[in-house]
Amino acid sequence: MIETPRIKVCGLTRAQDARDCARLGVDAIGLVFYPASPRHVTLAQAAAVVAALPPFVSVVALFVDPEPAQVEAVLAAVPVDMLQFHGDESPDFCRAFQRPYLKAVRVRPGLDLLDYAGRHAGARGLLCDAFVPGQAGGTGATFDWRLLPPALPLPLILSGGLDPENVTDAIRRVRPAAVDVSSGVETAKGIKDAAKIAAFISGVHDASV
Repeated sequence: MIETPRIKVCGLTRAQDARDCARLGVDAIGLVFYPASPRHVTLAQAAAVVAALPPFVSVVALFVDPEPAQVEAVLAAVPVDMLQFHGDESPDFCRAFQRPYLKAVRVRPGLDLLDYAGRHAGARGLLCDAFVPGQAGGTGATFDWRLLPPALPLPLILSGGLDPENVTDAIRRVRPAAVDVSSGVETAKGIKDAAKIAAFISGVHDASV
């Protein structure tokens, strides 16, 4: 039997979407602190989203090659459980904030994921996303899951183009520790759809049947 992976919905911008995620059983939500993203949130927006959550839903703050002061400002203003670094941040940079962190990597042919995971041995997980030139993530694009090695030294978080239609197959093929979805449960960038979230969660659980 396949173990049911944890579920993260990323790119929230509204308190109502946070309430829907919690009600439907999402394990973690992601807040994007990357100004170039259409899902970027201000500190005030982020605080409002987090305030809508009940206990035991984790909050992940996403950054792309930030200045240290930006990360510190978020940590001072928003209750964050984990950091997610989506750029070219070094292991030393990721560790500097004394918080659990995830390291994202955009998967493409020729990239040694075993070496990459080894260099980020302090991360809580390796989030594997699609490589789209000029875009850091949230593209809705999938990647060739065959590029993933059969075993990684870090828990694998599968991202990149997941949606209610393909998540069951993705889990059965990749067997990730967690799945991360953004555009696949949206009606518009940053606007989540409760019915799509429910369908996605159902697809996750179907993989274990």
